[in-house]
Amino acid sequence: MSLDLLGNALVAGLLLGGFYAAVTVGITIAFGMLDIVNIAHPAFIMLGSFIAYFVNQAFGVDPIAIGVVFAPVFFVFGMVVYRIYYTAFERRGQESIRGLAFFFGVLFIGEVSLILTFGVDYRSVEAPYIGAGINLGPIGVPMRLFLPFVVSVVMLGLLQLFLGRTFFGRAIKAVSQDRLALQLMAANPARIKELAFGLSIGTASVAGSLLIIIGPVEPSIGRDYIGRVFAICVLGGMTSVPGTLIAAFIIGVAESFTSTFYGPSWSPAIAFGLLLLVLAVRPAGLLGR
Repeated sequence: MSLDLLGNALVAGLLLGGFYAAVTVGITIAFGMLDIVNIAHPAFIMLGSFIAYFVNQAFGVDPIAIGVVFAPVFFVFGMVVYRIYYTAFERRGQESIRGLAFFFGVLFIGEVSLILTFGVDYRSVEAPYIGAGINLGPIGVPMRLFLPFVVSVVMLGLLQLFLGRTFFGRAIKAVSQDRLALQLMAANPARIKELAFGLSIGTASVAGSLLIIIGPVEPSIGRDYIGRVFAICVLGGMTSVPGTLIAAFIIGVAESFTSTFYGPSWSPAIAFGLLLLVLAVRPAGLLGR
């Protein structure tokens, strides 16, 4: 085990963890703050990836710019999905099992639709920085990981400011804690959840564009992230955006070290073993209350 190899594994893990945070923050909002088990979130991320692919191939637009531009479209789409979910299940108190089946159906429909549209072949985008990198002594920093890391940290920072400094952001945190108090403040909990769920899906547009920068994608690859994003969300403390970022760094570094020194097949086991170990010591997660 050389120090150069150790340093490269650490840097790669931190960069990968930054991307994991972008993928997970939507689950932190939907599952942690709104108590909505949106297992279809990876399908929305894949939709963001393939929109980035299509626009990039057709018009040559930068993938990150595509993700940011389409975020408001995803926001509105998320509001529509929540309104259907609320009308059919949550308003009737049937969100526990039937609501979960609803999102499983959304996941299946999304994946099949992408397969019918784009096929099962891997797709990639073109950008000047893909394939480029910088060397910090013996440590290589690939731009295809560094730029998603920067975009992810900026997005989480803006979300943290929004959730902590605005009335709407504080209302999102309060909706799952005390609905009555929220109503006494003249706020409609269903409307707050609708907008918050739209926000969570809006992050999927950016995360999808980052995913296809990191590597080629195909429609079913989103399944690989279902367990990982929920694990990071729980490890970070469910409702904490900074906790999500820290947990993503931990999982990313653990997976990078495991892949480098023991092989990639051990990565999921090590990551979830680490989750169980932390929860055994701190059941509320790293920054949970």
